[in-house]
Amino acid sequence: MGSSSREERSEIAFFDVETTGRGQRIALLEFGAILICPEKLVELESYSTLVRPADVSIISALYPRRNGITPDVVASAPTFLQISDRVYDLLHGRIWAGHNIRRFDCAIIREAFAEIGKPAPEPKGTIDSLQLLTQKFGRRAGDMKMDTLATYFGLREQTHRSLDDVRMNLEVLKHCATVMLLESSIRITAEEVEPNTAQRNPFDMGQLSNEMEECHLKVRFGISTKFLDPAGWPRLNFVVNAPQSLCKVLDACDGVAQRLSSDLGSSSEWWPVVLRKNGFVNWPAVRLHIPNTISGDNPYGTEMYQKDSGGVQKLVFSKYDPAELDPLFTPGTFVDALFSIDPYDYQQNAGIRLVAKKLIIHSN
Repeated sequence: MGSSSREERSEIAFFDVETTGRGQRIALLEFGAILICPEKLVELESYSTLVRPADVSIISALYPRRNGITPDVVASAPTFLQISDRVYDLLHGRIWAGHNIRRFDCAIIREAFAEIGKPAPEPKGTIDSLQLLTQKFGRRAGDMKMDTLATYFGLREQTHRSLDDVRMNLEVLKHCATVMLLESSIRITAEEVEPNTAQRNPFDMGQLSNEMEECHLKVRFGISTKFLDPAGWPRLNFVVNAPQSLCKVLDACDGVAQRLSSDLGSSSEWWPVVLRKNGFVNWPAVRLHIPNTISGDNPYGTEMYQKDSGGVQKLVFSKYDPAELDPLFTPGTFVDALFSIDPYDYQQNAGIRLVAKKLIIHSN
């Protein structure tokens, strides 16, 4: 029996399976699950085990494993029949959750029970984070695969082991939920700061500048490549002056994010999104990040335009070369920015970063 009776199975069961692949001969190699309290999103119980398939040789014959699951590793593992009661108890009557589980993991579990002639567990609901995040979070993080999402949020690398993957799945969901909460918060707060701009996109500083000259963002420090992402690529960013109206919005979002981070149990040091220097009234500034995609046709995740007396022209880049951006973001240059707010919690440092989606660079 799991951590609750069958009549009160309120926990969410996040689970993941590792198999020999997605070809005609699919064998279950590993099962991992965690039970999550739906109110606090904390882990209550975990279970994982390797599974010995009927034909161990199928692992090396068809699908070389990059996660360390080899024929020798599973040779002494239990069969699915031996673990089936535990798996049933964990899953039956609970809400199931996982990444792409509707199309893959759920089917694998049902097939495994059918092969041993036992009734399969049934969920009282299913949360597929792939479908959910594609609909709600959009494709801002790329192809929405788990390892892509993890890299986007600066998390550890995906191991493709069941228990590690379900825990990463939960971390990714928390980060995505924080982003959406902050985006909702900034819309509300922006309307409070500028009630006449309620129908505008609150991230578009260029729109605000029609009435407020100080909302043009002036570059204070140019392109920096000091920080690296988990893949070793430099995180490109530059610093701009922050008008008081923008500071008020971002300070409110920062407070919401910090409280949420604390509620989720993070012990990382929090870094305010607005940069301030004591004794300097005109010092408030913010750092805008330019994400990279490292692909030949679109090396940057930011649309960039240059504006001069002749109009606005889109900038096209053929390769990832931070040095090519240096002359565009010299101190004193004005930019209009469309940006999103993304949280991070990496190597004991946490906060929210401003990711530039669109930049209009004014020629001096």
